[in-house]
Amino acid sequence: MKLFKAVAAAVMLIAIAAGLFLYWRHEERYPSTKDAYVGANIIKVAARVTGQVAEVPITDNQPVKAGDLLFTIDETQFKASVDQAQANLDSAMQQAQSYSTQITAAEAAVESTQSAYDTAKNNFERAKALFSDGDLAQASLDQATTTFAEASARLTASQSTLLALQSGLSAKQDDVLSSRAQLEIAQADLNWTRVYATSDGWIANLTLRPGSAVSANAPQFSIVESSDWWVDANFKETSLPRIRPGQPVTVKVDMLPGVTLKGKVASIGRGSGDTFSLLPSENSSGNWVKVTRRFPVRVELNPTDAPLRVGGSSKVIVDTTVDQVEK
Repeated sequence: MKLFKAVAAAVMLIAIAAGLFLYWRHEERYPSTKDAYVGANIIKVAARVTGQVAEVPITDNQPVKAGDLLFTIDETQFKASVDQAQANLDSAMQQAQSYSTQITAAEAAVESTQSAYDTAKNNFERAKALFSDGDLAQASLDQATTTFAEASARLTASQSTLLALQSGLSAKQDDVLSSRAQLEIAQADLNWTRVYATSDGWIANLTLRPGSAVSANAPQFSIVESSDWWVDANFKETSLPRIRPGQPVTVKVDMLPGVTLKGKVASIGRGSGDTFSLLPSENSSGNWVKVTRRFPVRVELNPTDAPLRVGGSSKVIVDTTVDQVEK
């Protein structure tokens, strides 16, 4: 009887030892953690202009598609700005056109006075030559000199007028460019009074209501994107030596009992979660106790129709045997 009890005890101890060994081997080959949470891209929605909300046609948790209208801002003042900018542009263009018309006339005047100047100059040069030869009276030379001086003065005046008009046109053209830029800005501000979804997803944390005052670039609510899902799993540092990017992963989400998701290891964090916390631990004190750190492992999920939600608790199991086989 005693022998039987001893054998039974020995068998039980061997079974327990074997079970513990198999469990240890399984945990070594298939490291797992429950410190894991579902993640997705979250877009902060903000208006690009300041104003009062006119319409909010969406509700919290509502699915939306890229391009759907999210909310609008009262556009009264923005329309007025567009009208004012358009009026300024029209005025600047009219003034520029007026200068262009005057320049055309001034160019014709310069051409006419230039011709008169050339004629007067030729007559003056000929009169001087004749006077030198004694073939022309002093009075005739004086008349030619006066005519030449008057023609020169008229040419100078017409050229000055043309230069002034050309300078004015250049300034007005600058005014046209400035006015056109102001119009484009005003039009952009008007367009930005309508805020649209930039991607597919679900509305989250919506408290915005018609009549609310919003500031430019101040987040109002969020959109949880539906395109990419992942799990951030925090593994003990003792599990990391066998984990490699690309290894297959099995994920079980607490809120989806009976559903098993598949994915792969995308990346392994270069710092522990404690390293980037607001108040990292100080290990220089005399009462230091070694604590196993956890490092984030990003798991990329395969496409799925499962109703995932950001922050959902999960259990992650990594198959490290694949990496061993590849070697």
